Amino acid sequence: MQQKLIYISFILISVIAYGQVNMSLKSDKSDYNAKDIVNLTIKIELNGDNLVQQSPVQLPDLSKFNIIGSGSVTNALVDPETNVAMTQLVTRLALEPKQKGKIKIGSVLITVNNKIYKTEPFNVFIRDVEKKTTLANNVNDVFLNMEIEDREVYQDQPTVAVLRVYSKNIDNLRKVKNVRLPQQENLNVHPVNYNRSDIDPSGISNMPSQVLAVFMVFPTESGYVEVPSVSASLSSYAGKNKVLSNKVKINVKKLPEGAPENFKNAVGNFSVKIIKTSGQKVEKKKPVHITVKVSGEGNLADLVLPKILPSEKYEIFTPKISVKTRPGKNGLKGEVLENYILIPLDSGDFEVKTEAFSYFDPQQKDYIDLGENSLKLSAFTHDEVLAARTTVEKVNEYTNTILETVNNPVIKTATFKVKEKEKFNWNILFINAVLLGGIGIGYFTYKKKRRKSLAARAIPVMPVGSVAETELDLKSQQKTNFEDYFSFLKQIKKSDNRSKFYQVIDEMDSKLRYENSSQNDLDFYQIIEEQAGRQTVEDYKNLHQKLQFEKYSPVQSQESIDDLYHEVINLYSRITK
Repeated sequence: MQQKLIYISFILISVIAYGQVNMSLKSDKSDYNAKDIVNLTIKIELNGDNLVQQSPVQLPDLSKFNIIGSGSVTNALVDPETNVAMTQLVTRLALEPKQKGKIKIGSVLITVNNKIYKTEPFNVFIRDVEKKTTLANNVNDVFLNMEIEDREVYQDQPTVAVLRVYSKNIDNLRKVKNVRLPQQENLNVHPVNYNRSDIDPSGISNMPSQVLAVFMVFPTESGYVEVPSVSASLSSYAGKNKVLSNKVKINVKKLPEGAPENFKNAVGNFSVKIIKTSGQKVEKKKPVHITVKVSGEGNLADLVLPKILPSEKYEIFTPKISVKTRPGKNGLKGEVLENYILIPLDSGDFEVKTEAFSYFDPQQKDYIDLGENSLKLSAFTHDEVLAARTTVEKVNEYTNTILETVNNPVIKTATFKVKEKEKFNWNILFINAVLLGGIGIGYFTYKKKRRKSLAARAIPVMPVGSVAETELDLKSQQKTNFEDYFSFLKQIKKSDNRSKFYQVIDEMDSKLRYENSSQNDLDFYQIIEEQAGRQTVEDYKNLHQKLQFEKYSPVQSQESIDDLYHEVINLYSRITK
């Protein structure tokens, strides 16, 4: 009898132990339409202190779906009535079907205390599947494919997209041009680069492929967001055709609750600083340049910037915004400058404040409140400013006026302007004296030579040649020294004046064409080919196409300007040697 009781007890313990692990796998519904997302919920409950999970959760075969989102939550609690510990794991999966019809979803497996537990498989029915343009929408066997690796991001957090072109014929890859990035109200798209990669001979279906463009996508709303197709043109003998890429859905997570009141849309890592950029003393009723600088990495180009708060102490005008960004690991990296003009209405001390600014850091998954930024200034009357000037400062002002008047287009004499100093500096006084003395000596030398030339009566008669010979002789005497342009271009590059940089290159190109007497592009190309070879002509064409692209590109990095500078110097040195 005792043996029977022990046997029954073992049976009951095994039944109870089996019931301590509960698993379920369910979908939100069984029938789905074309654009529906299949949502799966996995629940696992472990009831008991002696249960040990020996393997991670093993998902079923989901190769017939694209996993566009996932998330899991683990809860641990103790039942107050039975005093038994319970662990609950809930996992959600968002799936995008690849095919239509009946699809079987298999079992979820888990190993607990050397025993394997699984859920029951079930079927879902997909009525239709949206046709993919990847390797389907093609022209002359040319396909575009947009790849987004990270399909789960926060709102206003970037994800990187790569555009590839596929074709069985390698010659067709170079015919794809004019890539146009997608545009949509709930997306901000910024290009990273349009540099073509090396051709990969083993792409999808063993077709050669090449990267055409890389760009960042910033979703501005939460939920499932569809990135539209990227378009490009394909040049052929029959004309130009339009090629489209596939569309990609991404899961955009909503930002956590508890955002500060001053939070707008900043996602990343940022800092704010307010500075006075004009060097002169602040004078009553005179403009002062104030800059609010926002720097960091994230959705920098699309930020709602903190503005300067209005005050009765000053008048403020609409700022000029300048954006200096480059691609980073977690978004656009660089700085955004708000350049204000501020006019103090009265003399005395006053404070300039900005709006409070906060941002969400995806790495810490928390909001960072930077608060307000302030700048303390003191405004003086005009008489006070004049009375405070020293003799050296007056000399400096007079020297600066002369330097601005005789400014040279190649040697920027304005850079020698003397900045205001609070302490007396004998070096500055010596430099001013030398500059003024040099200008005076040059002026009197010029006047002396002028008088001698007018006093000369005997004018030698030069032999008269043909018009063409005379023109060539004049051009040889007026030949441009391109080394001066190279030095000037280097100074502009360091000062980060992009518009002036391209303006000097255009001027240098015009000088080159004039000296070679070229009436049109064909004549000019022929002259270059005779002087430097056919490859130099191709390099010239490619460089000027790149210059036009970079000149109107919305995103310009310092690295791209450096590359352009070196290419210009190298090419024009070959042509003008």
